[in-house]
Amino acid sequence: MSQSRHVPVMLQRCLDMLAPALTEPGAVVVDCTLGLGGHSEALLTQFSEARLVALDRDKEALRLSGERLAPFGDRATLVHAVYDELPDVLDRLGVPRVQGVLFDLGVSSMQLDEADRGFAYAQDAPLDMRMDQTTGISAAEVLNTYPPGEIVRILRAYGEEKQAKRIVSAIVREREKEPFSNSARLVELIRDSLPQAAKRTGGNPAKRTFQALRIEVNGELSVLERAIPAAVKALAVGGRIAVLSYHSLEDRLVKQVFAAGAATTAPPGLPVVPERYQPRLKLLTRGAELPTEEEIAENRRAAPARLRGAQRIREDAE
Repeated sequence: MSQSRHVPVMLQRCLDMLAPALTEPGAVVVDCTLGLGGHSEALLTQFSEARLVALDRDKEALRLSGERLAPFGDRATLVHAVYDELPDVLDRLGVPRVQGVLFDLGVSSMQLDEADRGFAYAQDAPLDMRMDQTTGISAAEVLNTYPPGEIVRILRAYGEEKQAKRIVSAIVREREKEPFSNSARLVELIRDSLPQAAKRTGGNPAKRTFQALRIEVNGELSVLERAIPAAVKALAVGGRIAVLSYHSLEDRLVKQVFAAGAATTAPPGLPVVPERYQPRLKLLTRGAELPTEEEIAENRRAAPARLRGAQRIREDAE
């Protein structure tokens, strides 16, 4: 397994953003999306006094990153969990508050690179797409069993696919002949059902459908809706959170949670805003930060990345 194949996106920028909160001995940083351990290894290396708690729902990722992080001994605690389970994980570990939280919401490079997981549309593979292959329904089951209207909704909401109706009527027609099992057949069907103009824009025409199926299969947006507020809640005052997202739906969700935390909740017109209405967060980014052109040239997976950060500046109002 070559380390060169996975370059963590915007790595130095994430480390710099979290750094002010992680210099004290005993600081705890949570990597909510461990993946192959690139960000975690960098966090443990740069912040030699910090402890790491890292979560992943993918057992294979935990095994591989466990080998990678073994040299750090008991400074690293790896947990098999989905990131919205963060409050329970911290509770079990007896960690009431943390100083840093990092989310990298891209699909792990390993999952994209392992052909038999069915994430990538560039090669034929079983239509699985589950990040945790021990649980839940596969992408093939979604295609073969969901009512047509539901698949249209998924492609529109999660893939922002304008041609959802055309694609779904082709899926329904084809699944009656033979259920879907492999990605190549789906890619071909999408190509055949799109009008010429739609094929000319934005890369592989199957990309949006695959994204939508992946989000549905793994419940990604509903998990994220719970996870980001939970992570903000877990931060100690002075603690920092950095979130890398890769499509507009994720980025919008993160933006909303951070903006709500950074706003005053006071009724309008108060001459002095009482402490309990004061903002709980300070934004560390103006809008979302983008990767540099150099980084995109070195690592094409960085292209869609959007980074947002926030710092906890006071406790929640009781």
